[in-house]
Amino acid sequence: MSDKLLILTTLNDPVRARELAGELVRRRLAACVSILPAATSVYVWEGEIQEDAEHILLIKSRADGFDTLQRTIQALHPYELPEIIAVPITHGLEGYLRWIDDNTDS
Repeated sequence: MSDKLLILTTLNDPVRARELAGELVRRRLAACVSILPAATSVYVWEGEIQEDAEHILLIKSRADGFDTLQRTIQALHPYELPEIIAVPITHGLEGYLRWIDDNTDS
């Protein structure tokens, strides 16, 4: 089993999405952040159904750096309650998983 994580967050502004992605990589909290084009999110916020276009960030990192990564996302994210979900990477190409290690700090 791997100690790598795929962390997801969303932002409604593509410029802010790129800024957050760049900052996570610059700080070596993420080896790579893929920004997917806008998707439609339908959700309940403060008792009302909302519908927004959001960009999905797929953040590749390590479990031992998750707490710092989460705090950094919260500090830089414009949302009051940002989506921050971590999914364990249980399998992957060995060389790619090693590349994540080589490009992140714990």
